[in-house]
Amino acid sequence: MFRTACSALALATALIAAPAAVAQPAAAPAAAQSEDARLAAFFQASFLEAGMLSPEQMTQFGVKMRYGELGDYTREGNVKAVALAEKQLAKMKADFDRAKLSPASQLSYDLFARNVLVQQTLLKWYWQAYAVTSNGSALDGVPILLINAHKVASVADAEAYVSRLKAVERVAGEVSDDIDQRTAKGFLPPSFVFGRVIPDAQNQIRGAPFDGGADHPVWADFKGKVAALKADDATKQKLLADGEAALKGPWKRGYERYIASLQAMQKKATTVHGVWALPDGDAFYADTVRFFTTTELTPDQIHQTGLAEVARIRREMEAVKAKVGFKGTLEDFFAFVQKDPRTHYPNTEAGKQQYLADAKKIIADYMTVADRQFSVLPKQQLEVRAVEPFREKTASTAFYSPGAQDGSRPGIFYVNLTDMNQVQKVQLPAIAYHEGAPGHHFQIARAQAQADLPLFRRLSYFGAYTEGWGLYAEKLGKEAGFYQDPYDDFGRLSLEIWRAVRLVLDTGIHAKHWTREQAIAYMKANTLNSDIDTVREVDRYFTGPGQATSYKIGQLKISELRARAETALGPKFDIKAFHEAVLAAGALPLDVLETRVDAYIKSSLP
Repeated sequence: MFRTACSALALATALIAAPAAVAQPAAAPAAAQSEDARLAAFFQASFLEAGMLSPEQMTQFGVKMRYGELGDYTREGNVKAVALAEKQLAKMKADFDRAKLSPASQLSYDLFARNVLVQQTLLKWYWQAYAVTSNGSALDGVPILLINAHKVASVADAEAYVSRLKAVERVAGEVSDDIDQRTAKGFLPPSFVFGRVIPDAQNQIRGAPFDGGADHPVWADFKGKVAALKADDATKQKLLADGEAALKGPWKRGYERYIASLQAMQKKATTVHGVWALPDGDAFYADTVRFFTTTELTPDQIHQTGLAEVARIRREMEAVKAKVGFKGTLEDFFAFVQKDPRTHYPNTEAGKQQYLADAKKIIADYMTVADRQFSVLPKQQLEVRAVEPFREKTASTAFYSPGAQDGSRPGIFYVNLTDMNQVQKVQLPAIAYHEGAPGHHFQIARAQAQADLPLFRRLSYFGAYTEGWGLYAEKLGKEAGFYQDPYDDFGRLSLEIWRAVRLVLDTGIHAKHWTREQAIAYMKANTLNSDIDTVREVDRYFTGPGQATSYKIGQLKISELRARAETALGPKFDIKAFHEAVLAAGALPLDVLETRVDAYIKSSLP
């Protein structure tokens, strides 16, 4: 899974004034080129206009506009963003004749309209979408933004950092007010989320400068960035004093208010149900599945697909079990692999460092053969990092964080080292291929670098495409010659069946009224996941309806399209060309991807 620096004025100007950079087909008539260029300018101006509503997004994008601010975390802020999108859509339809655009620009036109429809749908279900989940709340993104994205190259940048520390009081108040409204209205998440979210929130006001403990990660980050500045000692001391005062004042008050709202909601959230129990829950779930899969598949169809995939992958796992000579049932083999010390890292600092080193080596080894499967490799750097301690409890086992568009921040493959007893050595290769190379990094960094695409398309999110590519990429490692150890290949299959299980569990929980106990038992019976990871995953499905269906649905479609191309092209099939057809246009809904691959097949036939 994944979580979307130069002069701000210069970049903003470039965004608006660079329509000529959009590549046009050489044979396109002059009028079409002009219309395409006008549309490209519209997209760039619209993207910047929408981006200005979110200082966080601008920072992630590497633009220092509203650099000392945080955005609007209220429902009214969401309403404002959707209203802007609707206004932009109306302008596009009024100012451009779709028939006069090139096919590439027609696709961008259609996707822009489709994105607005998605925003409208998400706003429609604002209250049903949990504000507090097993992965935290919107407020959790602020410390991560400051540490990972807020660059400090000048005194002004450091002052902007302090301003953002102060803004946490206002933002935490907005998040807390929203939580209080949901508590009053009865839009409550499952009760188990608070056992993780509240401790993580409390950690945000522990450590120096709040008490005598080790430096809080944000305080350590700010001190490090100030120390690296080219400024006199008096200026640095003032910045540090201002930062400390902001943390001990507005920051701390904001989190105390937030914690109080979480505790009040916790008292009323006493049950564990799927979203079917919410008002209009079935309709909400159907829309979330449609959003994450970009298909018209029903929850029941997805459930049946999951059952079939679980059965198929179990047969492949049985073959690996027989290959290594293990006597016993598949469940016995699961238990053996889970308990064998050889499949785990020591739960020590040395074990954690070895895990990091192994993850880096897997990525490095793949990169030596990547050009056998891809004609274009991402230029953006990829790093492997441990999840920061302050978010270990709510963070996923592993995930990808995109880099900055301008290359100032690398793509990051994060691994959660909170408990090495829960980490399976045999699963690490597939995890690394999924989150790093050739998975999310190859797809997302490639999309970001596509200068011929409008900015909104370079940063688009379509769950089934993005997560489907990550899962598809896991097997590319095998095709590239890795997974030579049967146990590693079993680890790969264990991750694939885990994603098939997700189809069964997500739909089971939210459409078929499965209990938490039922879901945990099914996952234990069919995956290699540890007990702790099983509970963490099931809880994620309860609070993130629909998202877990995206992986397998997307992978199945990409694999289906590849098989179609291999059959149609025979010996002319080129894996590099297929991957280029899939990746070169950025993230796409699955129906659009299918149309694109069919066009690639047709153009490749003699």
